[in-house]
Amino acid sequence: MSVAVLYAVTGLGLFSLGLYALIVRAHLLRKILALNIMGSGVFLVLTALARRAPDGPPDPVPHAMVITGIVVAVAATALALVLLRRVVETTGQPRLPDPDSE
Repeated sequence: MSVAVLYAVTGLGLFSLGLYALIVRAHLLRKILALNIMGSGVFLVLTALARRAPDGPPDPVPHAMVITGIVVAVAATALALVLLRRVVETTGQPRLPDPDSE
């Protein structure tokens, strides 16, 4: 097993773990963390598959996309944390209100 395949499988595992936590967990902070884990998995897969040829140098375009994605992920996480804070101030709990309970 090559290093690139190992990174790709690890990235797929991270994405799967984050997707599971996003679906199962109700706490909004854990959902934000799950989205960050999913993003890290995608970045790892993109970096692992960044070679044009088996023995050639890596392609710089996927690496630039990953760096840009990290910057966007940090900004999106900051926005999500501000929205989480607003939800906690409004409802008093870090979960979204259940629409069936109204």
